[in-house]
Amino acid sequence: MGMFSNILSKLGFGAKPAAAVETPVAAAPEAAPAVVEVAPVAISVVDVVAQLDSLAAAHAEKLNWKVSIVDLMKLLDLDSSLASRKELATELGCPAEKMGDSAQMNMWLHKTVLQKLADNGGDVPVELLS
Repeated sequence: MGMFSNILSKLGFGAKPAAAVETPVAAAPEAAPAVVEVAPVAISVVDVVAQLDSLAAAHAEKLNWKVSIVDLMKLLDLDSSLASRKELATELGCPAEKMGDSAQMNMWLHKTVLQKLADNGGDVPVELLS
């Protein structure tokens, strides 16, 4: 599991809503095989801000996850070391010129993580994405 997958998991992405129960359809001996239609399951939207604000309120340390990738990772109880951030940046395709400067990499990484959360069904306000 990649670093970004861990972030998704910690925020409840990918948790599948309860699906409708299927009832098997019995086919008559000489009838064509029965086709069971399954209703589409809506993708649940994750309220990223509510999730992170709730975690921040319960956290002993005051963390500013809205601007800091380190604080965001700490809040999710993930390793926020430079090595882990570089691993996440590499996984998400950080440009090489930003990888050499930790401040630039961190800013890129923070914006990219929030954008990817939005891309995966997260409700992230536009002001956090710009």
